Amino acid sequence: MNLRKGNLMSVREDVKLLDATIRDGGLCNNFMFSDEFVKELYKANVKSGIDYMEFGYKASTEMFDENEFGKWKFCKEEDLRSIVGENISDMKIAVMADVGRCDYKKDFLPKKDSVIDMVRVACYIHQIPSAIEMIEYLHELGYETSCNVMAISQASKEQIDGALELLCNSDVDVIYLVDSYGSLYPENATELTTMYVNAAEKVGKKIGFHAHNNQNLAFANTIETLSYGVSYLDATIMGIGRGAGNCATELLLGFLRNPKYNLFSVLKFIEKYMIPLKEQGIVWGFDLQYMFTGQFNMHPREAMKFTSDKRRDYCNFYESLIDNV
Repeated sequence: MNLRKGNLMSVREDVKLLDATIRDGGLCNNFMFSDEFVKELYKANVKSGIDYMEFGYKASTEMFDENEFGKWKFCKEEDLRSIVGENISDMKIAVMADVGRCDYKKDFLPKKDSVIDMVRVACYIHQIPSAIEMIEYLHELGYETSCNVMAISQASKEQIDGALELLCNSDVDVIYLVDSYGSLYPENATELTTMYVNAAEKVGKKIGFHAHNNQNLAFANTIETLSYGVSYLDATIMGIGRGAGNCATELLLGFLRNPKYNLFSVLKFIEKYMIPLKEQGIVWGFDLQYMFTGQFNMHPREAMKFTSDKRRDYCNFYESLIDNV
């Protein structure tokens, strides 16, 4: 039985495109984006029909030194408003809050007093109870919420079933399938999507997908999961993001058939801001070291160190990973 939702020419009204350029891309430069860069990205996203723009993290200033990071590590209300004002656009504003790395009871205003629309709660599967506590609190404040369960490729089916049961009984709006290690292939991404969608549809929740590009499959996995019922799609301009990066926004804008999406403003932003960012030496994107960690279903931290050390001894690095598998 074909469980695909629509076809290549379909326009699905449930599909939402979320730009995570500042948040995931901020992991490449400690969130040191200029105000001009963020403002122009905001305007480009609005013109392109992007549904959500994730500005960064809502991290605790008690845990992280504000002198070591740009403002989008913390997403203070006044900084957000300096970019978006009252956000008189159809695009919604999102931030991410990591379980254990934020002061959510102190740092979030009631929704009526904030320009933020959605809070994306990120956790590992063993942190689901803590994530739900955050979600319920933020729901009471009036925010849309998602739960982004990271590193799902290392969880067992029983763990995933248990997590989905807990989340489906919570007030969360969107449950995210997150390929943190870029280790999924379209086939097993589809299997996981089916599990998520079947659980979520029974209680009226939506599913999202966040891909990493360790094996050059971020776009392929994103459109494959989309075809099996994922509604919320994460992407970044030119795929900027931690390590191998993410699914590229421009690929999805060129693929989705909804006429509300427009590629031209993103292309102009790439020309004026992303190319110079690359030329400044900010590093992201597919490389062999990330392919290795993706194939071995490993956290990319060793590959990231390999990259920062400017190493090129791929064979030695590959052998060292084999020894640790």
